[in-house]
Amino acid sequence: MAGAIGLITARGGSKGVPRKNIKVLAGKPLIAWTIEAALESRELDRVIVSTDDKDIASISRQYGAEVPFLRPLKLSLDASSHTDVVLHAIDWLIEHEQYESEYITMLQPTSPFRIAEDIDGSIRFAREKNAKAVIGMMEAPSHPVCLRLMTEAGLLVELTPQQEESALRRQLLPEVYAFNGALYVLRTEDFRSTKTFRPQGETYGYKMPEERSWEIDTEWEFLVASLLMENQINMTSKRTAA
Repeated sequence: MAGAIGLITARGGSKGVPRKNIKVLAGKPLIAWTIEAALESRELDRVIVSTDDKDIASISRQYGAEVPFLRPLKLSLDASSHTDVVLHAIDWLIEHEQYESEYITMLQPTSPFRIAEDIDGSIRFAREKNAKAVIGMMEAPSHPVCLRLMTEAGLLVELTPQQEESALRRQLLPEVYAFNGALYVLRTEDFRSTKTFRPQGETYGYKMPEERSWEIDTEWEFLVASLLMENQINMTSKRTAA
């Protein structure tokens, strides 16, 4: 059994940003940023793209990823689950290549700021904890006590029991974390049996900094990500030239 593979999931359809996965971000198709980070990883044995789209497949191969299959259309719809997409990849590799890895790491192209260090660190953390699942996390932008529902009339509805104003001061609140969508490290054997990314009581969080946790789902987020990436490239160029 091999060590770990990186599975980049990239379907052709996208409602928020049309053709998002191959739209150019700071000079490269969006998916290229994830492929390059995965190829720089020391812990991944293979980098595989699961897609239903021939253009995405072609671009992925150009940047060095494997595309051994095209994902069935039924797994590429808006309602398709990532669970079924990952299970399809695992089963395809076992059936067609007799290949199975200890861990499979799902990487979404919508997290272009994730780097090889994040991938390697999360896989090593999974092995250290003998974890069934490790998920990328970031410090939550808002604490649950600050969140409210709002009726159509604009009336606020409490989500948590009302607290004194003093308890709402950020420095007094415990740190809470949110899924950042950047990486999911899954022990293959357990995932095939549990069919869940978050086995109860056996899922660990891998903390990532906010600047590497930016996730793109909308045109506005794509624009901001483009500006951030271009600024990052410029800063790196200046440091290299100095």
